[in-house]
Amino acid sequence: MLHSDAVALLKARIAPAVTAEPVSLAAAGSRVLAEAVISPHPVPRHTNSAVDGYAFRHSDYNAEAGTLLPVTGRASAGHPLEEAPSSPGTAIRILTGAVIPDELDTVVMQEDTDTFEDGRRTMVRLPPGLKAGSNVRKAGEDLKQDQEIFSPGHILRPQDLAALASIGYGTVNCYRRLRVGVVSSGDEIVRAGERDLNIGEVYDANAPMLASLVRLTGAEVIDLGIWPDQRDLVTTRLAEAADGLDVIITSGGASQGEEDHMSAALAALGSRHFWRIAVKPGRPMMFGQIGQAIMVGLPGNPVAVFVCFLMYVYPLLRRLSGAPWPTPRPIMLPATFEFPKRKLGRREFWRATLTDGPDGGQVEKFARDGSGLISGLRAADGLIEVDEEVPAIRRGDFVAFIPFSEFGILSR
Repeated sequence: MLHSDAVALLKARIAPAVTAEPVSLAAAGSRVLAEAVISPHPVPRHTNSAVDGYAFRHSDYNAEAGTLLPVTGRASAGHPLEEAPSSPGTAIRILTGAVIPDELDTVVMQEDTDTFEDGRRTMVRLPPGLKAGSNVRKAGEDLKQDQEIFSPGHILRPQDLAALASIGYGTVNCYRRLRVGVVSSGDEIVRAGERDLNIGEVYDANAPMLASLVRLTGAEVIDLGIWPDQRDLVTTRLAEAADGLDVIITSGGASQGEEDHMSAALAALGSRHFWRIAVKPGRPMMFGQIGQAIMVGLPGNPVAVFVCFLMYVYPLLRRLSGAPWPTPRPIMLPATFEFPKRKLGRREFWRATLTDGPDGGQVEKFARDGSGLISGLRAADGLIEVDEEVPAIRRGDFVAFIPFSEFGILSR
């Protein structure tokens, strides 16, 4: 199956799988909205001053020569003008955030003025050149009343929480977090820190990496441990996991070897929608369902696990969580390397780093392609995506570079 066909099948099979729940604003970061949010009032609610200074009528002002006005009142944030409305030919002292009385329309910064006492009155001298409406934040300038600011499926960012707070939301309805089980498979796998390795054994690099990647999607991770290479046991545990989880992600056991049992267990318990895709790394990947639970079987090599997660599992989990299917946005950048010949008919994802060139950014391919080389993942800033029918890459060719930041992964 081609990459594009696999993505199309996943999109067709996947729909939001979770119900809504109220979430406090303090805990709503990275959650997915389950309803539209409409502003119940304008923001700001009142026309107010953007600076400390003096508010006045621009019609009382001589823009060429400046103007001298008496100060007849004072307003500060949370303490509007208490005196009678300001009469023509006067100004008021005003502080940042204070409500500007309806009859005034312009504010001058205090550092641009001179003040002095004239008997019992304070006088302020306004400089020439002030424009009408200067330093005034109009009511509704940020948000209009009844304006939709978020639609269902929106993933809440820190700045979105500020917007919700500005319209008085203390809680918001979000989809509940997906429950995602993570499984490692293989008799040779040992959890790091448990004990020393025997000959032929390896530490489980996939489980901690997958758990961290799953959390980037906002889902809850359930560690299902390491499953041995025993078909009956794998089938039993897979059935138990499917009964209580939304998604099960396995690594290892997805190929066609004598001890690779994940595919057979999935076929026995549910439906296998695809198995093996024309990509490198990650060809043995499979996708299916057991009842309402989604199962994704990833290869065993860490690089293949990482790439397949970003390209297929990350968007799948986002969509199941109620968000739209996210498509990574590549940046076209020149290559610093030569790749004179490659196998056609499969899509490839190469680990790559960004470097500075004479004309801006450029992309350098990690020298080695082995799917077990975690060092390439540590060094990389993203992936180069190479289409099925591209026969070669020459130095200076523009290639599609997908930065890891597209998936919420911090740069080095």
